Amino acid sequence: MDCIATRISYRQTGYFTKTALDYVDQAVSLKPFFTLPPSLQGIQKAMEARKKSSMDRKTLVNCLKKQYQSVHASKAVEKNIESILSENTFTITTAHQPNIFTGPLYFIYKILHAIKLSDHLKTILPDHYFVPVFYMGSEDADFDELGHCYLDGQKLEWNTSQTGAVGRMKIDKEFIKLITQIEGQLSVLPFGNEIVSLVKKSYKENRLVQDATFEFVHSLFSEYGLIVLIADDADLKNQMIPVFEDDLFHQTASGIVEKTADRLLTAGYKTQVNPREINLFYLKDSIRERIVTQNKKFKIQNSGISFSEEEINNELSAHPDRFSPNVILRGLYQETILPNLVYIGGGGELSYWLQLKDMFEHYNVPYPVLMLRNSFLITEKKWQEKIQKLGFGVEDFFSGEEVLLNKIVENESKHNLKLNGTLSKTEQLYESIKKQAASVDSTLSRHVDVLKLQSLHRLHELEKKMLRAEKRKFTDQQRQIHSIKEKLFPFGGLQERYDNFMSYYAKWGKDFLKKLHESSLEFEQEFVIISEK
Repeated sequence: MDCIATRISYRQTGYFTKTALDYVDQAVSLKPFFTLPPSLQGIQKAMEARKKSSMDRKTLVNCLKKQYQSVHASKAVEKNIESILSENTFTITTAHQPNIFTGPLYFIYKILHAIKLSDHLKTILPDHYFVPVFYMGSEDADFDELGHCYLDGQKLEWNTSQTGAVGRMKIDKEFIKLITQIEGQLSVLPFGNEIVSLVKKSYKENRLVQDATFEFVHSLFSEYGLIVLIADDADLKNQMIPVFEDDLFHQTASGIVEKTADRLLTAGYKTQVNPREINLFYLKDSIRERIVTQNKKFKIQNSGISFSEEEINNELSAHPDRFSPNVILRGLYQETILPNLVYIGGGGELSYWLQLKDMFEHYNVPYPVLMLRNSFLITEKKWQEKIQKLGFGVEDFFSGEEVLLNKIVENESKHNLKLNGTLSKTEQLYESIKKQAASVDSTLSRHVDVLKLQSLHRLHELEKKMLRAEKRKFTDQQRQIHSIKEKLFPFGGLQERYDNFMSYYAKWGKDFLKKLHESSLEFEQEFVIISEK
């Protein structure tokens, strides 16, 4: 895959929230909501904070070794796992749920950003060691979000009756049908059989989704030393028992996060999540339901299960793996079990992490450096050629279809569609009339102003009608703009939020991942356009 990478600012794309843009700009209004900036200096300070905070490295390493028994770990991965026992080793972490076949492209982008930053830090801080970690949010039960993916614009949906945490669901016959469908679509491409083979090897019938995802991600990134962590583990959750107890019996976290949310709103930012009184789910078999209190009982919603205070305390002590942190506590859990410095996430993730700093301080857990994940737009050669024929560059297509068509009409029309000169003369005429009328009766000035506004409004409407009439002559260009926008910005959103990586892998093979890795930024916070040569 031969390509060129260029950059534009996130602000220039028009697709990022005020919170994300202000965080990239390190706006003063956001500084009370995070600890350290996403810079080398920020990371060095995070290292000092981590060194002062104790954590159970041995349990983490034992857990990882146990999880990696199911695959053939590369030497790079084995080295990285062993290195965690050293006090000089730190992690660079990103996280995501186990979307089927990895879901949208940004799943891959996050991981590559963590890998690239880890490698960069090893080079510039040689006295320390840095390990990229993909934390799998396998306890998520949002099947509507995780149970589908888009392949070449076609939505592939997993039809299953299973419920509960998606990571604990099993690959069934309906899932295997999707693999057959994928094979039919991709096998005709140069590297289609290669990616289909990886899919088939990982997603086998009766296997848990989290285990299949674990192997699939490992097969893609093992050569880079990426550690994949399934955090749904009793030994790891055992470290969170004091926090889980506090949440069950005192609801401390919700009170702290609500106060932070109020401050964010006052500062002019939207909040991403709302805390519950209890921020834990009960996780058992096919159940993942909220824990609520009622008449001094702890009830599991949508089930007949309930516990007394003593019973739920005993359940937590005996089976910590049955308690699943929601979005409010998940980050705290992650930072408790990992020697982490940086969390790499999307704009929505940054928004909710900004609500959590005070809670981290309360529980005396180091708050990580937050970094907006890398974003890419991939433009194949055939689409670039179409864009160039229309007289545009790829970056122009971040604008809407109407804006693009208007530019073409204005540039190529044989008629002058702007009434600027006429409007200026009309304004001058009315100013002259206004002076003349005022000399007779000063109260007539206001009447002339009204007539001027009415005339200018009608002239503006005429200008719009002239433009609409001229646009009808450019229907071919309009269709071309629409087809390009549909491909590069599916459903009116960023490509990375819909397209799955497999169709690109089928065309370019592992070289696709290598080119993305080469084009991934470290500290720079810009949007990258990758153009195939």
